[in-house]
Amino acid sequence: MSKQHKPTESELEILSILWDKEHATVRDVHEIVQQTKDVGYTTTLKLMQIMHEKGLVTRDASSKTHIYTPSFGKQAAQEQYLGKMIKTLFSGSTSALVLQALGNHQTTEADLDAIKELIASLENK
Repeated sequence: MSKQHKPTESELEILSILWDKEHATVRDVHEIVQQTKDVGYTTTLKLMQIMHEKGLVTRDASSKTHIYTPSFGKQAAQEQYLGKMIKTLFSGSTSALVLQALGNHQTTEADLDAIKELIASLENK
């Protein structure tokens, strides 16, 4: 993901849908977006066209209905955003990020177990 083509909040919402579905038409994406936002079909269409121009998605135009696919994976986006967030909001401290997340959000037993396993594996390296 190019830094100059960083997705906006609305584009991230569409990318999230595409990551879940792997590929989709504008209509598919619009139906999901419309469940949480009052937005017109042409707005979703235009946004996805802009995303294609920015290189955030690819478009298969071989049939009448274009199919859009994300140009990069969810993990790549998470790594870029998380790295920037740790650097800017938490002064480079991953522990400050973790403490903030665990202290202010509901954490399930499964999440805690996964965190403990990760810590144990990092300690064994």
